[in-house]
Amino acid sequence: MPRAAVLGKPVAHSLSPVIHTSGYAAAGLAGWSYTVIECAEAELADLVAGLDADWAGLSLTMPLKAVALAVADEVAPLAATLGAANTLVRRPGGWFAENTDVSGMVAALATVGMTAAGTVAVLGAGGTARAALAAAGRLGAQAVTVYARRAEAVAELRPVAAALGLGLSHADLGAIGRAGGADLVLSTVPKGAADPLVAAIDWQPSTVLFDVVYDPWPTALAAGAAAAGCRVVSGLELLLAQAVGQFELFTGVPAPTAAMRAALGAARPAG
Repeated sequence: MPRAAVLGKPVAHSLSPVIHTSGYAAAGLAGWSYTVIECAEAELADLVAGLDADWAGLSLTMPLKAVALAVADEVAPLAATLGAANTLVRRPGGWFAENTDVSGMVAALATVGMTAAGTVAVLGAGGTARAALAAAGRLGAQAVTVYARRAEAVAELRPVAAALGLGLSHADLGAIGRAGGADLVLSTVPKGAADPLVAAIDWQPSTVLFDVVYDPWPTALAAGAAAAGCRVVSGLELLLAQAVGQFELFTGVPAPTAAMRAALGAARPAG
């Protein structure tokens, strides 16, 4: 009876069980189960050590993406570069840490036709900004501007950007007006954090906004960009795309993406 779960704290609200469970059903994976486990950083090592051989994989959300590397027996190069993993996969040699957020971001942007970006603005300098930098690199960006209040937080991103071959510049949130002229604006800030900034952004219709928030939707940021004619991607697309990557790592079979998308659409928060 292969098992998987999403771990984090808080995590009860997660839609990951809807996505993965629908995938198991559509792929004919009888007996597979996917649950939710509340887990804090200090609890992860003991929890993972106590899992029996039935466990195939774990999806990790905040605040576990950094500590996941410490409990893994092997770490994928990308996860090591970013200092963050959202996936633990059971392998013969132990637990393997991977990051599917980056490929998920690239796949989500492809849904609106964005496959390349010369200029990228990232809003926020937290954990998700690390994946955003790698996604920018995969889209061909040479430099990224990070808009954030704390210079210290941006400084922590500089080694990541350097390892990815990206130039990184810091702009204060007070200068966010010019972010709307980038090819891609990738907002990694929590829900509500960008609301006071919306009026200051001078959106260009050619800009794509990717807001990792999906509840509530549309965010004020997304509504402002859409009103200016921009293409907009929601965090639901990222949630689906990174789960597709995890599904294939856990099961070893192609993900039934259409069925997983349909289940997520039926379960998505209203608004």
